Amino acid sequence: MLKESFTPYSEKLRESTQRRKALNKTNLEIGDNAPDFTLYNTNHEEISLNDLINKSNVVLLFFPLAFSDVCTNELCSIRDNMNKYSKLNATVIGISVDSMFALKKFQEDKQLQFDLLSDFNKDTARKYHVLYEDFPLFNMKG
Repeated sequence: MLKESFTPYSEKLRESTQRRKALNKTNLEIGDNAPDFTLYNTNHEEISLNDLINKSNVVLLFFPLAFSDVCTNELCSIRDNMNKYSKLNATVIGISVDSMFALKKFQEDKQLQFDLLSDFNKDTARKYHVLYEDFPLFNMKG
């Protein structure tokens, strides 16, 4: 009985991602100005997009949860390829709804050499239409 109702993790993740993409269509188009934000990094410093874009190109990487398998793999892949972003004069910024304290531990454990910003109030993720309103893999609402 359990096997009949069991949905593999990868299948749940795929369904969740497809559902989120359908619900969170963004109005941003290539060439549009990115909405500004100011968030705290893991050193409790305010980081503003407007300040960053005056210095370099910016790569914004939104990720839902620190320490999850998919997010860890993605951010470690960015870490391992930072030379490619440097050649493009690009500053990489990771943004998550995790607290700055959880992000600090994640950054240290994974040796991430780029800023992780806490969007704990979820305002920036909403502004960019990338917020997970629920995390159905584990029936979590957030």
